[in-house]
Amino acid sequence: MESENQTEVSEFLLLGLSEDPELQPLLFGLFLSMYLVSVLGNLLIILAVSSDSHLHTPMYFFLSNLSFVDISFTSTIVPKMLVNIQTQSKSITYGGCLIQVYFFMVFICMDNLLLTTMAYDRYVAICHPLYYRVIMNPRLCGLLILLSLFISIMNALLHSLMLVHLSFCTDSKIPHFFCELAQILELACSDTLINNVLVYLVTSLLGVGPLSGIIFSYTRIISSILRIPTTGGKFKAFSTCGSHLSVVCLFYGTCVGVYLSSASSLSARKRAVASVMYTVVTPMMNPFIYSLRNRDIKGALRKLISGMSSFS
Repeated sequence: MESENQTEVSEFLLLGLSEDPELQPLLFGLFLSMYLVSVLGNLLIILAVSSDSHLHTPMYFFLSNLSFVDISFTSTIVPKMLVNIQTQSKSITYGGCLIQVYFFMVFICMDNLLLTTMAYDRYVAICHPLYYRVIMNPRLCGLLILLSLFISIMNALLHSLMLVHLSFCTDSKIPHFFCELAQILELACSDTLINNVLVYLVTSLLGVGPLSGIIFSYTRIISSILRIPTTGGKFKAFSTCGSHLSVVCLFYGTCVGVYLSSASSLSARKRAVASVMYTVVTPMMNPFIYSLRNRDIKGALRKLISGMSSFS
């Protein structure tokens, strides 16, 4: 009897942020502008770090990786959204939706773990400055990136494989602008208990764990800074981690805001609007935060831009 209400789903419908035809050109222009700014800004960070030998340090190595992940993160979501708005189509194939879920989970998990790695880097730099070069050697930095990538891939693969075994009903409308795992699970006709338990378990491990590591690192950092006798020394020490702390607050603040809105009585459409903050706005703001608050990055960007200008 249960199988009578099920069908082989070939595509899903992404309802987007609004179905008002008059708002579609505005949404297209807004998200295209934000996407281009995000890609260009993060690409400039990567080029600046790679072109300036003074920035070949663990901190900027992790920053360039974070910028690459942010470009990939937004590229997983925004282009398909723009195509759907431009073509006035809401459809995404079943396979395309699974691919979007997979890469979305890879890059958001990678973002999370990279922020934790960068917090550890700042902890070693400020709390153990004499041993910084020994501890944060190139081999360890490479291993931390590979470990973050491995965990992210395995996490996304686990959820994706569990998703493949689900059956879906005729209702394939997703009240979102991208294929989000939680939204897809709500459309399933088959039992999703194991999937939901897995989501909560992994979210707890990969959410609370890294966040606890960041909190521990900054607790020790602040404690060390307060012991510095001079005001100038305190400011100099804090300035080396101020940009990262701002990005951490922005990333986790928006993610927690979306989680709380999902747990509340807000409509699915309002939750989708809230998701724009961490999927589009945060990756766009990261380059501005790092470039505006960091003299080394600003100097490298000036050299890069002047070099490109003289070359052209």
